[in-house]
Amino acid sequence: MTDATQSGPMLAADGTPLKKSLARSLRRRKLRALALIAPLLLFVLLSFVIPIVSMLFRSVENGIVSQTLPLTVVELQNWDAESGELPDEALYAAFAKDMVAAIDAKEHTKLGSRLNYEQTGMSSMFRQSGRKIKRLDPEADAPFKEKLIEIHDGWGDVNTWRVIKTHAVPITNGYFLNAVDMQRTPEGAQAQPEDKRILIKLFGRTLFMSLIITGSCILLAYPISYLLANLPMRVSNLLMILVLLPFWTSLLVRTSAWKVMLQQQGVINETLVWLGFVADDARLVIINNQFGTIIAMTHILLPFMILPMYSVMQTIPPTYTRAAKSMGATNWTTFWRIYFPQSIPGIGAGSILVFILAIGYYITPEIVGGTKGVFISNRIAYHISSSLNWGLAAALGTILLAVVLLLYWCYDKIVGIDNVKLG
Repeated sequence: MTDATQSGPMLAADGTPLKKSLARSLRRRKLRALALIAPLLLFVLLSFVIPIVSMLFRSVENGIVSQTLPLTVVELQNWDAESGELPDEALYAAFAKDMVAAIDAKEHTKLGSRLNYEQTGMSSMFRQSGRKIKRLDPEADAPFKEKLIEIHDGWGDVNTWRVIKTHAVPITNGYFLNAVDMQRTPEGAQAQPEDKRILIKLFGRTLFMSLIITGSCILLAYPISYLLANLPMRVSNLLMILVLLPFWTSLLVRTSAWKVMLQQQGVINETLVWLGFVADDARLVIINNQFGTIIAMTHILLPFMILPMYSVMQTIPPTYTRAAKSMGATNWTTFWRIYFPQSIPGIGAGSILVFILAIGYYITPEIVGGTKGVFISNRIAYHISSSLNWGLAAALGTILLAVVLLLYWCYDKIVGIDNVKLG
């Protein structure tokens, strides 16, 4: 008697090949999973990816000059900016024609604002000249050179045309140069005047103070997290409510409270004077400086360090420390050799979270930092809301993003991102 053998591929219950049926089932599962996370992907795309790409593009986009003054830009290619002589009549005629069209489209003020970022006074010159230039007839009012100089003497300044030519490129590195205290000139990249070199200093201050704040949070959060993880549940829950309490209070209220407390006539100074630690005429200056910013931001960001540490410490089995002590280890040795290494992932997670939050904070430094404790984020907010120099704000934001990614990469190489845990 012989065994029966089956020829051909194995079939599923519906008669289709089993391999094909399994592949179709797997494909359906993947499509269902994709449908479930599609809203999240769409949200991330709309709220994160597109704004980041838009910021990267805005930091180099510079089409307003070439789009508003197309004929002028062509004529500027034939003008030698290094000669020290004014452009010829053809360029002035092209400029007059472009300006008449720009004024009709109400684009000349935007152009003036853009060029004003590079040379102060350009915005007012375009605005003041607009009404008079509009009366010119590009077909009959020659010579335009004399007429434009009569309208505003700035059109007779060689530097005006040098600025327009320098920044007539559609894609520019000018915003990034400005972001590192340099400027784009006809001769190439040059350093800004000494009194305008503040952005590199702000970048350095932001990184330094963010590291100090992160370190302060680690020192304060570690013992609190240790207590939360090792005290009885009833006491631990009470302490956790106190840790979470700041989350239920407005950030603006907390920051304003610190402004009141840190003033020379505030609660802290009054208490120190009352205790006799500080003389009444020698009160501490702990507001509108870096120290005040560090104190306020450490308090505000402390819960973001405590929670990751606590979640990791909760998972450390207490039997490890008891076993170490039973073998003769001291309390310090038990902590340093057994407990602390297992809590490092929580320190890493909290440090990344606090540092990234600190480096982008601007409300607290703006209120309690004064002129000496503000971050680069305050400058970004200023250019977005006040000066409306969105290109420079985008360049500053891009550099800040690059710095954070670089530090994240260094952290991954030194510590290893796989060692970061939240519990």
